[in-house]
Amino acid sequence: MTDAMKCPACNSEHAYQDRDLWVCPECGHEWSGTVEAAANTAQDTGVRDANGNALADGDSVIVIKDLKIKGSSSVVKGGTKVRNIRLQDASDGHNIACKIDGIGAMNLKSEFVRKA
Repeated sequence: MTDAMKCPACNSEHAYQDRDLWVCPECGHEWSGTVEAAANTAQDTGVRDANGNALADGDSVIVIKDLKIKGSSSVVKGGTKVRNIRLQDASDGHNIACKIDGIGAMNLKSEFVRKA
């Protein structure tokens, strides 16, 4: 059973749909399924780190695993702190632009960092 069919007030699994509304027979609570769906899609927008925290321009992040640098023998070690990130829209998934001390400017994927 999906979470959309559970009552948000009492968490009952016996909720049923009546046209555009969901109704809970146990507590009498009524809610709209479309409002919840809109709230869930609004929450999914934006860039999130590996733990699901929202990222913003200027945040500091920590690299969670060793990352090989393409075209070089260098490696960005796990635990490296990166300050002052910039978010960007990229088709290849590298949605963080940053400058790492000792390496220089590079792009990272948000799935390999966590918010500091």
